[in-house]
Amino acid sequence: MGIPRYIVAGPSEMLAITGNGISEILLKKKHFLWPLQKCTRLDISPVNYSFQVQAMSAEKLPFYLPAVFTIGPKVLDETNYESLIKYAKLMSNSDKQSTHIQDLVKGVIEGETRVLAASMTMEQIFKGTKEFKQEVFDKVQLELNQFGLYIYNANVKQLVDIDVAEARMKGEIGAKLRDGETKQNAAMIDAETFIISTKRQGEGKKEEVRVNTEVKIFQNQREAEVVEATAFLAKKKAGWSQTARLAEVEAEKAVAIREAELQMEVEKKKAFVETAKLKAELLTKATVEYDIKVQEANSELYKRQKEAEAALFESQKKAEAQKANADAELYTRQQAANSELYAKQKEAEGVATIGKAQAIYLGSILKELNHNYTALRDYLMINNGMYKEIAQLNAEAVNGMQPKISIWSGANGGESNSGGEGGSGLKDVAALYRMMPPLLETVQEQTGMQPPAWLATLPHHK
Repeated sequence: MGIPRYIVAGPSEMLAITGNGISEILLKKKHFLWPLQKCTRLDISPVNYSFQVQAMSAEKLPFYLPAVFTIGPKVLDETNYESLIKYAKLMSNSDKQSTHIQDLVKGVIEGETRVLAASMTMEQIFKGTKEFKQEVFDKVQLELNQFGLYIYNANVKQLVDIDVAEARMKGEIGAKLRDGETKQNAAMIDAETFIISTKRQGEGKKEEVRVNTEVKIFQNQREAEVVEATAFLAKKKAGWSQTARLAEVEAEKAVAIREAELQMEVEKKKAFVETAKLKAELLTKATVEYDIKVQEANSELYKRQKEAEAALFESQKKAEAQKANADAELYTRQQAANSELYAKQKEAEGVATIGKAQAIYLGSILKELNHNYTALRDYLMINNGMYKEIAQLNAEAVNGMQPKISIWSGANGGESNSGGEGGSGLKDVAALYRMMPPLLETVQEQTGMQPPAWLATLPHHK
């Protein structure tokens, strides 16, 4: 495992650490950098961005908005940690002086300025300059939040009308151009011929005509725009007048509707008072009838309660007597059961004592017999008379039996004169056939079953 390096950020820097053991990004002023971790230094000092934003009002009149914004990430604290994380993710790889950052900030400012200016007239923009600047500041800051940037300072200069500025610029260019040409003509008057001087003067007049023409064209365009703005304003005024008239008519109708609603409310109140009065009369009558019925019901209820209490008292007494009899009977049964249990326990204790004594006795005999369990078994059977009982049972089992012994023999006494291996095989077959008659006869006598006819036929016994 490698040795960590201790890294410290500068006063206007932050350390963005990623890699091993860090889920996303870790922001620190100082940190031990371990192997498989990467550290990037973030410059968090603010930077000035100067712009001259061109926008257009609701009347489609262009104007310039010169502005200087001081923008940068916030200083790290508990409230803006997420903002610095966004800046580290999105902006850390870009130089703050690069065109990428400038284009980004300029795009945000131009977009918000143009959207805001398009909803306002030129008169509203120039009269409410302070409010317009603050609105631009707020909307730009709202867009910059997603990049983790903060506007430290915003200096918006005086708004400039583009038409006036262009006319002034063209006039100054024409004047300077004419002065330059005049000075050139004066410097070269001695060296050039009259023809060249005349030519230069013609060119100066031509340029003057061109400038006058451009000024006239600009004036005509300006007048057309003024006419268009006047027509738009008149249209707006007509719309406002119509809206005002509609509002007056709606107000009159609303007053009439409100009067009708109030009259309806008065009628409802009258009906409510009459209904309440009638309800009060009916309620009084119903209350009197209710009180009478309640008294009658209470009297009947009291009578039934007394009857129920008497019946309940009688039932309780009977239940108490039955409970006493049951308790006495239960006590008698418990005493008898306890006596029987005590006798059983004593009997079990006696059996257990006898069993223990017998176990000790058998253990001593087994020890004397050198743990010969067969000798112990024979001793116990002799001592308990089991051999005598077994002999008696066997005698009773064979008592009354009349066994019959049948002897069969062949003509030659089971012998055969044939020799060799073939004679031995025939001898075995002959022995088998000699054995079958007595076997079948014994089966017949014991069970009464006859062999099949194809096998043998036995004589009938009388």
